[in-house]
Amino acid sequence: MHSPHDPYVRVRGAREHNLKGVDVDIPRDVLAVFSGVSGSGKSSLAFGTIYAEAQRRYFESVAPYARRLIHQVGAPKVAEISGLPPAVSLQQRRSAPTSRSSVGTVTSLSNSLRMLFARAGEYPPGAERLDSDAFSPNTAAGACPECHGLGRVHRTTEESLVPDPSLSIREGAIAAWPGAWQGKNLRDILDALGHDVDRPWRELPAGQREWILFTDEQPVVTVHPVRDADRIQRPYQGTYMSARRYVMKTFSDSRSPALRAKAERFLTSAPCPVCGGSRLRPEALAVTFAGRTIAELVALPLTELDQLLGGRGGSETVRVLTADLASRIAPVVELGLGYLSLDRAAPTLSAGELQRLRLATQLRSGLFGVVYVLDEPSAGLHPADTEALLTVLERLKAAGNSVFVVEHHLDVVRGADWLVDVGPRAGEHGGEVLHSGPVAELEGVAESATARYLFAREPAPARRPRPAKGWLTVGPVTRHNLRVVTAGFPLGVLTAVTGVSGSGKSTLIGEISEETAGAGRLVSVDQKPIGRTPRSNLATYTGLFDVVRKVFAATGQARDRGYGVGRFSFNVTGGRCETCQGEGFVSVELLFLPSTYAPCPDCGGARYNPETLEVTYRGRNIAEVLDLTVESAADFFADTPAAARSLATLLDVGLGYLRLGQPATELSGGEAQRIKLAGELQRGRRGHTLYLLDEPTTGLHPADVEVLMRQLHGLVDAGHTVVVVEHDMTVVADADWVIDLGPGGGDRGGRIVAAGTPAEVARAAGSATAPYLSRSLA
Repeated sequence: MHSPHDPYVRVRGAREHNLKGVDVDIPRDVLAVFSGVSGSGKSSLAFGTIYAEAQRRYFESVAPYARRLIHQVGAPKVAEISGLPPAVSLQQRRSAPTSRSSVGTVTSLSNSLRMLFARAGEYPPGAERLDSDAFSPNTAAGACPECHGLGRVHRTTEESLVPDPSLSIREGAIAAWPGAWQGKNLRDILDALGHDVDRPWRELPAGQREWILFTDEQPVVTVHPVRDADRIQRPYQGTYMSARRYVMKTFSDSRSPALRAKAERFLTSAPCPVCGGSRLRPEALAVTFAGRTIAELVALPLTELDQLLGGRGGSETVRVLTADLASRIAPVVELGLGYLSLDRAAPTLSAGELQRLRLATQLRSGLFGVVYVLDEPSAGLHPADTEALLTVLERLKAAGNSVFVVEHHLDVVRGADWLVDVGPRAGEHGGEVLHSGPVAELEGVAESATARYLFAREPAPARRPRPAKGWLTVGPVTRHNLRVVTAGFPLGVLTAVTGVSGSGKSTLIGEISEETAGAGRLVSVDQKPIGRTPRSNLATYTGLFDVVRKVFAATGQARDRGYGVGRFSFNVTGGRCETCQGEGFVSVELLFLPSTYAPCPDCGGARYNPETLEVTYRGRNIAEVLDLTVESAADFFADTPAAARSLATLLDVGLGYLRLGQPATELSGGEAQRIKLAGELQRGRRGHTLYLLDEPTTGLHPADVEVLMRQLHGLVDAGHTVVVVEHDMTVVADADWVIDLGPGGGDRGGRIVAAGTPAEVARAAGSATAPYLSRSLA
């Protein structure tokens, strides 16, 4: 037994995911980094084992009833962990926050500000004091009744509903109406009501046009359809619905994303006329502090808000509340997010910004003696911001905590006290701890991919930038913090768009569309998930699953039994296991305990029924084929051209370690982006294509970045144009052209600081990127 004062977290026999019975000792009260190539097993060790076990132990101490209310991760596959303190996890969540979630709600700063207005605000004479809830647009007490606290109202106009007034109703003047029979019914009902459906729309009297489009009446009339020669149509009772009513009903009630998107095209969004976009009731907006309403304060960048509140005199209440706000704002500004305002909607933040906001909140919480487990906190960070991040991690450690970080960024790795390197490669070729000790000692570990990049290696040979084959001009753009910005993107080369977080990079490339002169075919490869349910996976997204099902349907066994392609799908009845409906797991309801997921008792997680699993191809059934990694499947399907091509492109973008049936919900943003890129690469389209990638190296080890860059250069060599938003200076140094935005974030950014070859931008004065880029070029 280890003594109770054992200074190490000791893991024994960890077998989560691809870990091969790992034993490792990690000291407490240090900054420990877990490194290794993508898919090597570092997250399985840090999150899947250490954090999961800490959480499981905490839940053991919670009352069974309360336990039902908390989302839990399952018990990890590990023999024993000793010396483990309570843990706090800060992951890059893939789930999208709601539109009501904002910087203020994520950091809890909104609560403090509302309290300040409720207790110390200047009220109009005779007005009664309001509770802090009355200053929140997310409560019934505070939300503007007109826009329900959203700040914008969706309206329809005659111009949006009838884009071409020269057409008659019969010719389809009311574009917002549904197509097919439903639209024909509405036209026939109008005809029966006595409206002229054959006159051009613009010639109809204004009163009629107004009623047809905007009435809330729903008259019921008998319609006598025009008889077609080939069918007899009987009279029917028809109910009229105005174009506005149809659009609003579809937009608010339809479950079909396509129908909602179509309805949205006929809506104009405008600031709410009652609250002016402030989202609050008039009573709350009548209260001020320092001469400003709460709506005006939440719209200020945090740096300005801090200055406004700083050093305020007044009552003890004002001093206490403003000091509390200042102490909460300080870590957010320190992490390079001072350009954000409290009302900035959370969905508009990048994953890196969101995680840093949570990190800032933790700094303020004053916890002691816990393990913080962080998932790539440097993702989406400019090198200038990474230095601030390291300072913050040191402060968490100095406060008496252990900080365990899964990270690829070499500057963060170098700043660690202890390094756990997992490898040697990905998937089944990984899952071993190659080194656990001080960073400097990794240099002697020959099989470590991290060591090759961390210690002095040969500088990459300088590549001559390719000349542009033409130019694509974007702008002038005035959006978010960009003010009348015009940018030139060279065609036929690789361009990197750089700048600190919030400088306007994503806003600028978001303005490029297929309509932009010279763009040609446009492929935007973002980090959004490739599917929102476990039914969507790598094989279904790339179309590989169709090929695999055809291969199985073509076997002698399948033909003898009359099994078609559909038999081998786990999404439809027939071949799937009906107990779990092809999910592979079932929800188990336990009395007094939280419901838990367990492998399906009938198929054991295979997703198919026994008859389907009897059909084999080269000794494997369909479930076993879906369990293959991309690398193994490439050998297995080497002589099936359609499958081999798909698998080769997945290998080319460094995803050989993923399983074919890996659910989309288990993939990181970077993995999802590379799967999309592989899907594009396998199409092999001719003609010029412009590829836009937003931080494609997120979550990639330097070894995987090299693989990805080979693919991107291959696209350019084939005559295409590639534009990447990027913080990794090795990628920027390898580009042909660089557009650097800044100099800062938010109001201090939004202009082009430098544009040119990497060598030219590295010499630019006033650029936050230049010093780091020149280091990579040295």
